Amino acid sequence: MTRARGKGWISILIIIFLPLVLSSPSFGRRARPHVARSAPSSHVTQDIQKNPQNPLQCDARSALLMDGLTGDVLYEQDARVRIPPASFVKVLTLYLAFDAIRAGQLKMEDLVTVSEKAWRTRGSKMFIKVGSQVKVEDLLKGIAIASGNDACVALAEHMAGSEEVFVSKMNEKAKLLGMNDSEFRNCDGMPAEGQYVSALDMAILAKRYIEDHPEALAIHSMTEFEYNGIRQGNRNTLLTKNIGVDGLKTGHIEESGYHLLVTAKRGDQRMIAVIMGCDKVKKRAPEAQKLLEYGFRNFATVVAVKKGAIFGPLKVQRGKLKEVALAASEDARVTTPRGKEKSVLATPELPSVIPAPVQKGQVIGKVVVQKEDGKLVKEVSLLALTEVEKSPIPPWPVLVAFIAGLFLACAGAIWWIRRGRVKKY
Repeated sequence: MTRARGKGWISILIIIFLPLVLSSPSFGRRARPHVARSAPSSHVTQDIQKNPQNPLQCDARSALLMDGLTGDVLYEQDARVRIPPASFVKVLTLYLAFDAIRAGQLKMEDLVTVSEKAWRTRGSKMFIKVGSQVKVEDLLKGIAIASGNDACVALAEHMAGSEEVFVSKMNEKAKLLGMNDSEFRNCDGMPAEGQYVSALDMAILAKRYIEDHPEALAIHSMTEFEYNGIRQGNRNTLLTKNIGVDGLKTGHIEESGYHLLVTAKRGDQRMIAVIMGCDKVKKRAPEAQKLLEYGFRNFATVVAVKKGAIFGPLKVQRGKLKEVALAASEDARVTTPRGKEKSVLATPELPSVIPAPVQKGQVIGKVVVQKEDGKLVKEVSLLALTEVEKSPIPPWPVLVAFIAGLFLACAGAIWWIRRGRVKKY
């Protein structure tokens, strides 16, 4: 009799708790898929490379064409060869200056006192005078447009105390950007032992510079600059061709020949072309233009996912809100040959439900961007647009299950007691 009653109490407990277990939101729920972070995007992809069958060749020692929005290399010719940079160095000098302006450490209206060292600097000049005070804005224009070596030294000394300290910061920045074939010895590009860059590194530098400081293009696109009555023209002759060019820098020293780093924007596309080591000045602009035209005519930049694009809504369990919308955390652009734009696939991967609480900005899912061949291009995180607090009241399915379980438990207990009484008599 005791054993029978013991089994009976076990049955009662099962009757009480089984409905609660079965109705629990976590019972039988599929595991949330792992949301992987986007792999660090390489500045150079291997799927779009120089085609041996392509008749495109540049009359230069080194050349490269890059999609300025995706970082894909569309053409390269000895792009990792290390070559003295000449005035290409000034792009990094300007980069650090705009970094300082953004950080509030430098202002356009600040006055810079010109040292004797800056005044005596050889090569191309802005023609600033020793002891004079020059606005930072004028020095930036003197560097970007007139390619003034004197302006570079004056700005470097003002920002870091000495050119040597400033150059150490340049090398730190270069390594941070992934410029693995570059080393800097001065801030103006005058010949110096052990100073070199590659075409690939200059494209990497240009892409990041434009991304971080798009406002700098307003200066780089100016065709002339006048200071103290001396007017100088921008040596980037492609600025006047009406082909979308809005930067960036020319360069020349006897040791390396004539260089041109140029960027152009047409519609939703941006291209970056690098020409290094031309033997004649008249060659660099046509060679760079040839690369730009090749890029714009043969490739498309597809926006597979737009930052802020809405996905969902996603069902929320045990929350004060029943659902939450998701937004893409960043743009995802893909370079593809023209005519294959529709082959780019963007597939959202989301859990079926998400339990409360949900934090605003919480990563909940992702969009996987792939090319036609299935190659992964990028993964974009999907973020919760709103906060969802956990509901203090159990949702109605749980209440119903609890009440039903309680009713069954009571009924079972009554049945068991009555059954025992009947047997007793």
